Amino acid sequence: MRHKPTLFTGGYAPEGAVKWVEELEIIFEAMGCSEASKLTLGTYVLREEANKWWKMAKLRMGVGGVVITWEMFKGEFLRKYFPEDIKGKKVIEFMELKQGNMSVADYSVKFEELCVFSPHYNTVEAEHDKCVKFENGLRPDIKHLIGFSQIRDFATLVEKSRICDDDGKAKTNYYKAIGDNKRGKGQDRVKPYFDKGKKVAENSGGRRKFTSQCFKCGEMGHKSYECPKKVLQEGHKSPTCKKPRKTMGKVFALNGDDADQVDNLIR
Repeated sequence: MRHKPTLFTGGYAPEGAVKWVEELEIIFEAMGCSEASKLTLGTYVLREEANKWWKMAKLRMGVGGVVITWEMFKGEFLRKYFPEDIKGKKVIEFMELKQGNMSVADYSVKFEELCVFSPHYNTVEAEHDKCVKFENGLRPDIKHLIGFSQIRDFATLVEKSRICDDDGKAKTNYYKAIGDNKRGKGQDRVKPYFDKGKKVAENSGGRRKFTSQCFKCGEMGHKSYECPKKVLQEGHKSPTCKKPRKTMGKVFALNGDDADQVDNLIR
């Protein structure tokens, strides 16, 4: 066959069995196969354990000359390779599905993937219920924007929800960029005060490093409270100090009579 469907060998692979059936039905539609041809072509690609199962199933299903159709085969095939307990888990997973941290695009893909296991939601009459189920699983921020529109066409609902999701992400990234820019400018304004009293030098690796400058002696490499010159000046007794002693001046208030009695008064 030109479309080369995947061979199915059997074994326990529930999801693989479902995908195999879906792939075949896509090929059948593309080729315009009749119901009789579908069964022939579908069973042709069964191999190993699956082929042995079909030989036994065909004998059982064809008792009394019953004509086996593709739909009959598919039902028997899925009962064998997609057990009811696995199907039940998929139905529960679908009913509990929420968007959570997924994008709307990823959520819609997961929704459609699990929806096939709930036949009620796969009919034209259930379009309304399908939209309600999808909408209820959206995140609150998107559901708040979409809910009031009451969109009941599934394709339109998915598209509008995706646009809201993309717009929300763009808005978040925009304000985040503004916030980062403001924080960067704030750090630049504080930097001159941080560098006060320090000189910048570069080490051998090209990195900036700061060297402290003493405010008392003006030399580099130490701070004012560590200044060695300050220690020398304060580390001796006043009788041995070579510097001239500072004389403190005094101010007196005299009246006219007292001033006449003082000889050394500067007038």
